[in-house]
Order: sequence, then C-alpha cells, then structure tokens
Amino acid sequence: MSVFLFKRLITLLATLAGTSVVVFLVLEILPGNAAQILMGPDASPEAVTALAAKLGIDRPPVERYFHWVGGLLTGDMGNSYAYSTPVSELILERLSLTVPLSVLAMAMTTAIALAAGIYAASRHNKLGDVGVMGLSQVGIAIPNFWFAILLILLFSVQLKWFSAGGFPGWDDEDGIWGGIRSLLLPALSLAVVQSAILARITRSAVLGVLREDFVRTARAKGVSGRGTLWGHVLRNAMIPVITVMGLQFSELLAGTIVVESVFYLPGMGRLIFQSIQNRDLIVVRNCVMLLAAMVVIVNFVVDVLYAAIDPRVKASDI
Repeated sequence: MSVFLFKRLITLLATLAGTSVVVFLVLEILPGNAAQILMGPDASPEAVTALAAKLGIDRPPVERYFHWVGGLLTGDMGNSYAYSTPVSELILERLSLTVPLSVLAMAMTTAIALAAGIYAASRHNKLGDVGVMGLSQVGIAIPNFWFAILLILLFSVQLKWFSAGGFPGWDDEDGIWGGIRSLLLPALSLAVVQSAILARITRSAVLGVLREDFVRTARAKGVSGRGTLWGHVLRNAMIPVITVMGLQFSELLAGTIVVESVFYLPGMGRLIFQSIQNRDLIVVRNCVMLLAAMVVIVNFVVDVLYAAIDPRVKASDI
C-alpha cells in the first residue's frame, strides 16, 4: 500500500507542477495590460509604468512565475489589483459558499443516483427500469440553468418557500440553517443533471456485476436476491461509480459559475468572472490554480478509494 500511495503522490505533485506552468503561461499570453485597465484609457504612460512597477507586472515572466509559486508554497497569494486586499481573503470568503454548495449538490446527486440506479438494475427490462432510464435521459437533456429558473418560478415565485437568490451568510440570524436553506435550490439544480448521469453509470455497473459467476454461486448457495445485491454486487460495482463521482465533484467545484449567476451567489465562479472583467490576473491565476489543485486532489482521493474497495487495483499497480 505504501508503494501505491507513493506513486500516486508523485503523480499528484508532478500534475500540480505542470498545471502551474500551464495556468501561468495561458494568462501571460492574454492581451491587455492590467495597469492600463486600472488607470483608465486617459492615464499617462508614466503613471501606467509606475503602477506596473508597483504591482510587479513589469518584471520578467520567469521571475514572476517563481515568485508566484513561492508565494503559493508559503500561503502568500499576493494582493488583488482591483480590490487592494489579499487574494487569500477573497478566495476564502468565496470558498465558504462554493465548497458547501458543491458538497450539498454532490450529496443530493449520490443519494438520488444510487437509489435510482440500483432500483433500475434490480428491475432490469421491467417498467421500473424503463421509467428510471427515461427520466434520466430527460435529466441529462435539461440544462441546469434552465432547471434553476424553473425551481425559482415554482418554489420562490409561486409557493414562496425559498428566496429567489442571494446568500445571507453563515452568521445570519437564522444561523447555519439559513445558509443551507439558501443553497438548497442551487444544489438541486446542479444535482439533477449529475444524478441523471450517475444513475445510468450505476445501473450499468450493477448489471455488469450481476452477470458474474460469483453472483450465480451466491444465489446457488441460497443467498437472497437482496442479500446478494447489497453484500456482493455493490462493492464490486462501485469502482466505475466512484470514478464518475470524483469527476462530477471536481466539475461541481469548478463549474458552478452559471448557477451562481442565476441565484446571485457570491461564490468562486462569480469571483473569477468579475476578476476577468477587471483584468485582475493575480486573482484569476490563484483561483484557477486552486480549483485545478482541488480537482487533482479529488482524483487522488478517488485512487485511494479504489485501493480500499478493490485490493486488485493496488496489487496491479505495484
């Protein structure tokens, strides 16, 4: 197991290093000058040059890259050009919304998808299976922002159960429940599409394992269908399911910008969008790198879960 983890850790570090280079280079080749944008089109060249020197964007790219990476390793992300505040504070403030939103959406996705996928597989080619697969196809076809608008019309405008948008914060008078309540509709709009995809994967994985010889042996020994499903089939069917869950959680962390805009939530997506508009590249660079690192770490956790669920994975890797 230690060799398996060591190899995965080396891969993780190499991926992060390569990602940092790509993120830096991509943002470097973008046209425009942050100092010019901040000073305005009528600013004198001398003022723009002085601001560029103050921000440090006049230094050679290689020097700026290593300065940026060194800051990441020490927890210093620099100051925002537009807000004149530490980037780490901006990111932590937005992560306090984006991470709970992603976790809540992933919890909904997992609960809906596993229940639907297992139900469909246990009733293969029957009415329940056809119904679940039909609904999942509809779920895949629905854009999450359009479903978000439908949820607002139903639960906010018609029933008035939830607010149409905004986030009161975790220190509101309603406490944690107030924050969770404001994230329920956004999380559900994100979970619908994700659960539709995961339900189909779960169904296919369970059906594939149900055809294995050890399942027939268990049934021949008198184990009930339910006991075989929960005791033998699910663990062996979870590897492809966990793969998709890891990818989906990564997507939720990095791709909530549209839903955040629909519900007017001050999350990471909106911060990146606003920073791009303001040419605040230091914020964009750190946000993108952080999201990429979270995706890589999630994939690392998925690899470790592979080994925990199926020892053959780590055995084949050593």
